[in-house]
Amino acid sequence: MRILIDTNVILDVLLKRSPFYETAIEVLKLSARDDIQEFVSASAITDIYYIAYKNLELLKKLLLIVSVAGVSEEEIQKALELEWNDFEDSVQYSVAALNEMDGIITRNVKDYSSAEMQVWEPAQFLEKTKC
Repeated sequence: MRILIDTNVILDVLLKRSPFYETAIEVLKLSARDDIQEFVSASAITDIYYIAYKNLELLKKLLLIVSVAGVSEEEIQKALELEWNDFEDSVQYSVAALNEMDGIITRNVKDYSSAEMQVWEPAQFLEKTKC
């Protein structure tokens, strides 16, 4: 299963944001499983860097856990075609769609109400992937 992790979930972990930290860290731990590949978009990496106080060490640790999905002109064009209210969300969705991911994990599921793929809150995804 290939999953895009939204910026807010990554920041919950890196900034230890309560009450979301525990669930978000459990989602990232799933990357150790052979049947789950977790990704963040390249555009999210720059946002994460600035919001996480420009901490390169945190980014280096993150990239040991998740892979980076590129953002090219194709993803940007698709995002523009969506005409969603939040352009960042439309870019995230376009990255997931064009990279044939199985879904997105976010705390803002309502922002993806027009999505044509599965979108889960972290706790929902943990419940789905229980062994």
